[in-house]
Amino acid sequence: MPRVNIRDIAQMKAKGEKIPMITAYDYTSARLADAAEIPIVLVGDSLGMVVLGYDSTIPVTMDDMIHHVKMVVRGTQQALVVADMPFMTYQIDHSQALTNAARLLQEGGAQTVKLEGGESVAETVHRIVECGIPVMGHLGLTPQSVNAFGGYRVQGRQRKEAVQLMKDAKALEDAGAYAVVLELVPTPLARLISQRLTIPTIGIGAGPGCDGQVQVLHDMLGLFTDFLPKHAKRYANLGEAIKEAFIRYAHEVREGEFPTAKESFTMDEEILNELAVQV
Repeated sequence: MPRVNIRDIAQMKAKGEKIPMITAYDYTSARLADAAEIPIVLVGDSLGMVVLGYDSTIPVTMDDMIHHVKMVVRGTQQALVVADMPFMTYQIDHSQALTNAARLLQEGGAQTVKLEGGESVAETVHRIVECGIPVMGHLGLTPQSVNAFGGYRVQGRQRKEAVQLMKDAKALEDAGAYAVVLELVPTPLARLISQRLTIPTIGIGAGPGCDGQVQVLHDMLGLFTDFLPKHAKRYANLGEAIKEAFIRYAHEVREGEFPTAKESFTMDEEILNELAVQV
């Protein structure tokens, strides 16, 4: 079965089909997402927080992203793999943006890239798309700008902010973006933007009116225990299950209960006796 492509995603919106999207950061999680037939897998720079242990996405580098994108691509056969462009890898000039977007496809193997911003990056989006690299936009709470926002807070509640978000969304569509993520945007505004755009919107903390939804793997599976964002739903509590497994394992090792004969291997007794005599 061929990979999902950007035309498939466009058709899903046209047909009114909701679009599931999930993050993945390694081969194993990517294989599971692919087996679940999730059409879009995002290698998000959120790996900086949930995998690398940073307090934001800002320290994530291109080398970090390429390393993880490679793993996810190897773990998928059907999903469209989207790679985040890290902080300050596309803002300096178009040459820098094109070079880094190309690296994520050539070295990482991703099929598309994602970058943050609206009107301010529209020309950059246009240039990247013009070169044959599909771009997904990202508006609302853009984590790479968390210091400018003064924290992680909902965007677009005030009239000026809401008007700008609508302009930004249209600018991205006009620039050739094939979809746009709306993060921490009030539900009514996200619904309005979704209705105004011909390209799909993917919400995270933006309510049910978006064309699709994305969640961070570690949030929905209970693997990241530092905090649970309001917009995340925990579908499993694997973090607790893993911790309990670790505790049980350590106990059995200390008590001599593991390994047993079941987990061990035998050898020819004659050879063993010969070795014992030689020693």
